[in-house]
Amino acid sequence: MIEEKIAHYIKQVKKGDQSAFEDIVDYYQNRVFAICYRMIGNKQEAEDIAQEAFIRAYYNIESFDENRKFSTWLYRIATNLTIDKIRKKKPDYYLDAEIKGTEGINLYGQLAADDPLPEEEIVSLEMQSHIQKEIMALPPKYRSVIALRFLDELSLKEISDVLEMPVGTVKTRIHRGREALRKRLRHL
Repeated sequence: MIEEKIAHYIKQVKKGDQSAFEDIVDYYQNRVFAICYRMIGNKQEAEDIAQEAFIRAYYNIESFDENRKFSTWLYRIATNLTIDKIRKKKPDYYLDAEIKGTEGINLYGQLAADDPLPEEEIVSLEMQSHIQKEIMALPPKYRSVIALRFLDELSLKEISDVLEMPVGTVKTRIHRGREALRKRLRHL
């Protein structure tokens, strides 16, 4: 079982084996990045936050309680770092803002184009992007629970542990976040 492997790696890291932490990073890096990305919506920032989460986990591994689930502890670090970044972040530009001195040209049109995709994939990507944008527009307290519950598929208890709040509060925020998201997506 993977939890047993992770527990073994953690013991090795605590004994000073840095290479064991590489195995932990290899296993969790995509999940941690996904949590950060779904909350912050920027690939570069999500990568930076995920990296910082692993650095903090490594330097604080001694404080990890081995009777708990490591993933919950790691996700809590990543979530807290992401929330801190969101609180500090001030938008300096918007891609849909019109460029001064042009007629109807916005920054979306200035982005480098990738290889063309089939029409179905484009529609799917546009839908995903629109939903991600609407999730990003939710208040951070709802955004985090929605991302953890529906995108990362964590249980209510796991979300409670990650965010360090009662399960009842998690349920309330999920309900209110879903309602807010439903209103925002009503036009689809």
